[in-house]
Amino acid sequence: MNGKQPIRAVSLDETALTLDELARACAVDPGWVVHRVRTGILLGGTEAAPEAWRFTSVDLVRARSLLRIERDFDANEEVAALVVDLTEEVRRLRRRLRAAGL
Repeated sequence: MNGKQPIRAVSLDETALTLDELARACAVDPGWVVHRVRTGILLGGTEAAPEAWRFTSVDLVRARSLLRIERDFDANEEVAALVVDLTEEVRRLRRRLRAAGL
């Protein structure tokens, strides 16, 4: 062996994160995540118990984006969610334009 350790990773698309795992991945208190789920900003809002929540890699990216906007711009959660939604929409539209050859 050349002394290099193989990189081992688990695809988040195959493994969903729990509430505590998502909170740790974002370096926030689980209450931060719970509040954003209950207000519909994450997971589209759900009535299920927090122990049953499972988050995908898309949810992780969205949570980190929300956190960054709230922290960097001192934005409240609704403004951060609006910015993230608009940013995602712009990306989606740009992909459609590229796919159409424009």
